[in-house]
Amino acid sequence: MTKGILGKKLGMTQIFSDDGTVVPVTVLEAGPCVVVQKKTKETDGYTAVQLGFEDIDENKLNKPELGKFTKHGLQPKRYLKEIRDFDDLEPGEEVTVEIFTAGEKVNVTGRSKGQGFTGNVKRYNHGTGPKSHGSHFKRAPGAVGSVDAARVFKGQKMPGQMGNDRVTVENIEIQKVDVERNLLMIKGSVPGPEKELVTIWSR
Repeated sequence: MTKGILGKKLGMTQIFSDDGTVVPVTVLEAGPCVVVQKKTKETDGYTAVQLGFEDIDENKLNKPELGKFTKHGLQPKRYLKEIRDFDDLEPGEEVTVEIFTAGEKVNVTGRSKGQGFTGNVKRYNHGTGPKSHGSHFKRAPGAVGSVDAARVFKGQKMPGQMGNDRVTVENIEIQKVDVERNLLMIKGSVPGPEKELVTIWSR
């Protein structure tokens, strides 16, 4: 069965393990989340729960959005995410960091930092041309077509948008769980800038 929680990336720091080793960790404010909706195979074709995270003023929601919360007498939430196969919960129940334990391996999904429009050298780590005087091929992409096909093949590496993608980092270890402050400290880095919404989940 899958379990998960929504949270926000607060930043990175380091902690010391029992043997004195320095461990770099990312601090995540995870939950508390509330179950807003439950989906079943009979009604929706699959099993999942929709979690809500971070309170929001009801005046900032339209009537259909607000109705999802008033139906179960819940405080409106800013973020909503579905987690598949996490189906042993009912609307109104709360999910906290207590579902995870230190030493457990989890996956973290977030949106990576956007780098804007970039060239091939930065985007794909391509080599550069001669930088001497008179060279007209320094950071250009070079030839992109084919003589026989007389067209550009799909998937050709070219300049464009870099970053701002949905990224999942798998099998990273939870170093510490702070139940009182709703914090998870996870070894290593996770996608996105500070205050980015992330989903922490495991099967």
